[in-house]
Amino acid sequence: MLRRVSWTAVVPLLAVGVLAVIWGEPLGPALAALAAAFLIGAVLAAVHHAEVVAARVGEPFGSLVLAAAVTVIEVALIVELMASGGNEAATLARDTVFAAVMITTNGIAGLSLLLGSRRYGVTLFNAEGTGAALATLTTLATLSLVLPAFTTSGLGKEFSPGQLAFAAVASLLLYLVFVFTQTVRHRDFFLPVAQKGQKRLFEDESHAEPPSRGAALGSLGLLLVALLAVVGLAEEESPAVESAVTAAGFPQSFVGVVIASLVLLPETLAAVRASRQGRIQISLNLAYGSALASIGLTIPAIALASIWLKGPLALGLGAIQLVLLALTVVISMLTVVPGRATRLQGELHLVLLAAYVFLAISP
Repeated sequence: MLRRVSWTAVVPLLAVGVLAVIWGEPLGPALAALAAAFLIGAVLAAVHHAEVVAARVGEPFGSLVLAAAVTVIEVALIVELMASGGNEAATLARDTVFAAVMITTNGIAGLSLLLGSRRYGVTLFNAEGTGAALATLTTLATLSLVLPAFTTSGLGKEFSPGQLAFAAVASLLLYLVFVFTQTVRHRDFFLPVAQKGQKRLFEDESHAEPPSRGAALGSLGLLLVALLAVVGLAEEESPAVESAVTAAGFPQSFVGVVIASLVLLPETLAAVRASRQGRIQISLNLAYGSALASIGLTIPAIALASIWLKGPLALGLGAIQLVLLALTVVISMLTVVPGRATRLQGELHLVLLAAYVFLAISP
């Protein structure tokens, strides 16, 4: 009897095949539509395989799998686009990283809180773990994105070579310390908190049979394949996106918002699914973990790549971006400290995301 093959195993491989066929080719309407279809399929497959791996390794390790995998491929995409040059290459890393921070902290977190509170009224999460993640993220964002706007040793909003090296090392060390805290020292701070009336559900989940080692390894491999397809197809779609952005009269920096949104789709869907199950802490782990990985891994990689990449590297945020970042930090603190949130907190974060997107279009 033939063994049934799941679509989640086939789609990533087909998506990579489509990527190989269209790589470097100009996309007409038909090819662009085909690439978009497989992009969506690869995103859905990535979410499935990430959940299989997470079920095998347990929390909070599972939340790190998707964040780390997406960020590593995102770094490769940024470096490749920077190497290709262009007028926006100098600010591409800044725009993409800041977009990732705003999408995760306001979009993913806000949507998760909103969906959770609609079902449970008041969502509960671990304030210690989420607060630690927010504090680390605030420090990383300040060191890497805020300070370059005010330092005087570099040109414009650029770090000097020494400052860039310090920011890169500090970012990597902070990220590693946070991962150690999350997975070893204070792992219990990042475990799911049962919502009101949901204690039995978590007890049932704790006794669920985890996937086998072979199934988890297979899903890990297919997860990486799916993420590779997501980023590659997103890059192939980027010329069409750039043309659409230009035709609409939007700033070219908005391309970074679009690319970041596509790359973060797997994490967004995984967080939404977790919030619908009442696992709000998992959703917040994904949101803040993705933002931390985006800065903590991207900045060191870009700093290293800048040794051979030509052209400037502007990391300093503009005035509008600084205001939005400061407001995001303040609202996030007020959301996280109580360890519980309602629809209001979720809606506040979504409004901040909407303001960011609108001002990215019309600065």
